[in-house]
Amino acid sequence: MDFPIWILFLFSISIICNFDHTTAQTADFWGEYCGDSGYYTAGSGYQRDLEELLASFTETNNGYGFYKSTTGQANAAALCRGDITPEKCRACVQDSTSRILQVCQNQVEATGLYDACFLTYSNRSTCYGDDLGTDHNSSNPNKIPDSSYDQWNQMVAKLLGSLRPEAAGGGQLRKYASDTITVSGLPTIYGYMQCIPDLSATECDECLAGATTEIRAFDRSLGARVFKPCCVIRYQTYNFFGSTWYPSSKPSDKDIGVIVGSILAAIATITILIFFIYRKCRKPKQKGPMLPVFQVGITDDGSPTQSKHEMEINDTGDMYSFALSTIQVATDNFSFENKLGEGGFGAVFWGKLQDGKEIAVKRLCRNTGQGSERLLVEFKTEVGLIIKLQHKNLVRLLGYCVQGSERLLIYEFMANKSLDIILFDRNKSTELDWAKRANIATGIAKGLRYLHEDSRLKIVHRDMKAGNILLDNDMNSKISDFGTARIFGGEQLEANTIRIVGTYGYMAPEYAMEGLFSTKSDVYSFGVLLLEIITGQQNNRFCYQNQPQNFLSTVYRLWRENKGETLIDRSLIHNSPVTEVLRWINIALLCVQEDPQDRPMMSTVVFMLEGQWSVNLPTPLEPPTSFARFAAVSERTSSSIGEASAYPTFTIHIETSSTRVSR
Repeated sequence: MDFPIWILFLFSISIICNFDHTTAQTADFWGEYCGDSGYYTAGSGYQRDLEELLASFTETNNGYGFYKSTTGQANAAALCRGDITPEKCRACVQDSTSRILQVCQNQVEATGLYDACFLTYSNRSTCYGDDLGTDHNSSNPNKIPDSSYDQWNQMVAKLLGSLRPEAAGGGQLRKYASDTITVSGLPTIYGYMQCIPDLSATECDECLAGATTEIRAFDRSLGARVFKPCCVIRYQTYNFFGSTWYPSSKPSDKDIGVIVGSILAAIATITILIFFIYRKCRKPKQKGPMLPVFQVGITDDGSPTQSKHEMEINDTGDMYSFALSTIQVATDNFSFENKLGEGGFGAVFWGKLQDGKEIAVKRLCRNTGQGSERLLVEFKTEVGLIIKLQHKNLVRLLGYCVQGSERLLIYEFMANKSLDIILFDRNKSTELDWAKRANIATGIAKGLRYLHEDSRLKIVHRDMKAGNILLDNDMNSKISDFGTARIFGGEQLEANTIRIVGTYGYMAPEYAMEGLFSTKSDVYSFGVLLLEIITGQQNNRFCYQNQPQNFLSTVYRLWRENKGETLIDRSLIHNSPVTEVLRWINIALLCVQEDPQDRPMMSTVVFMLEGQWSVNLPTPLEPPTSFARFAAVSERTSSSIGEASAYPTFTIHIETSSTRVSR
């Protein structure tokens, strides 16, 4: 075309993307406080609680830079500066969760301090541990001249005095205030105050008052900062923060002017762009109907087809497209109170439709590129495929919504969240008696059997673990998170990949070492999961007689030594049929055989679990230990993290290359 449209397009995108003026370096770690409450012992309950808590900590964000969570004895909180964007905030918190364990090894209480955020954990809940003391306050080494001393102190006092009530009155989502003050002949002072937002206004004000008293010790410095367990104050003579990240607080008139001006410029540019594209690319209307690429209730331009009701019904009678307005009403416009959690692909919200049906809505991140034409077609295809998988032991995808930049997936709501939240909590696990655990395990097996053998599509899940098993009101289990799943076609029984995804500890050895996966790799993962249900312990944090042990090797050894009953979760030991439990340990060990050929199919596993296997169970060989060197692979390679992973982004693919037929 004659006009360089692509230049105009890039220019308009640059205008829109320049709204983020944050200059903070999220990995700027400058100090730590390791507490004075002593040390925890290796393999202790507190260590397990703390590691579990920090591993999933970045899903607890309130949406405005505040993280808070509790697992067993461990409490933790993190707070990002009010101008830090969600992406940079998450990166800072992730860096601190790994670094703090290194710099404060085995400390019961610790705090990591950054320019962009701070994280603290403790076995107490009173503002997350001890006061940090004055040793962790700092100041600019440059001093104000004596001739300007009085005027300088007045400026600092005036700035801090104006920030304190603003920060304390900031509401339940964020208590943050920043501003500048300038007097002729002196440098501009930049300052901010912030409290952990779950403090009351009075508590925040008292914390800031104490910090203000401490910062007066640096009254001759050109800059200073004071960290308290629940609040922070800092001022400098240079700009170390950007504009407050919205929508958590009301922007200033100056910020409104900048934002409005940028928006108007962007709108004008995009309008010109659309006009030229329309002139150059306009085509005459075609005669006769045009067939869509895939009929799932979305038009070719990405907007939903018109719906008179809450959900559209396509020609097959399946329910697909929700109107955006319906979801907004159901979730109270995605309110914070309705937020269930957040994962790598977006947040999950609870909602209730007009007919009273509860739903979980996955709101995909808008910066994931989902709006491109290619990804839109892929999104439509994936939804069309996965929505046809209907089984009582699979989390049901009710539909989706595509409108403008919104990409929503709507699921049935699971009241009891994921299995790991209950199973690995020493208090909550008592809710799972043997009958409930047996029902959960059998349900998982039946769901996998459906995916492998009974559905119209042969699907390998590739990330079977307790966190991807959801529980409904009656503690019935349902498999979720098909984000790493693969479809096999025809007679294909095996495939390989160079991109290993999933969760270490559940991975079959041929997959972890060679990238080979099949339905038998899911069987292996199920075997590990079944042993976790029996023992009540996570495979990567397994302890026997208060000592960390290799999970599978120890289970096999004790089972061979006729000591299998010592593996049973202590909350079950007096209320479970020991003979049946030992039989299930045998079944689990058969599932984790090193050679995939030696593992049973899921239909056989279901027969065994339900007692329909009329002959003695085979004797399993010792499970694999040769790939223990892969222990460095982090659980964070999983595509699903924490509670929000329960309602995943479906990225199921048809694998057509690098496939292998079974030997």
